[in-house]
Amino acid sequence: MAFQSKCTFQIGDAVEVCCNSEGFLGSYWEATIVANIYLGTNYLVEYKHFVEEHDESTPLRETVKVKEVRPLPPNIVPSRYSSLKGQRVDAFLNDVWWVGTISRKIDSDHYVVFFENTGEEIACPLSK
Repeated sequence: MAFQSKCTFQIGDAVEVCCNSEGFLGSYWEATIVANIYLGTNYLVEYKHFVEEHDESTPLRETVKVKEVRPLPPNIVPSRYSSLKGQRVDAFLNDVWWVGTISRKIDSDHYVVFFENTGEEIACPLSK
């Protein structure tokens, strides 16, 4: 489910990285490009919300493939449509973006998202 990157990112660019690790499949983690390595086939990224296991004061850095990196989504104000059922969305939960599908509306500011990778349905605010 990796995003096929069609643009070249520069050092310092804010991006999202697709995670394919067990338990995180289908999630996107906010990061910053630290270096372009291996002749443009990989990036060294520093994650915004994750730290090194051995030193919690140090942001986690990782080498990732170019195809796993996508730009940050545009900053838009969500609309209160009468029905969003069936729409594919990214929902921000536990410090990462997860891909899911809106299964129903709770009220004008909340909806339930079904996450195919985990089989869970979770209530989410419209703004996240």
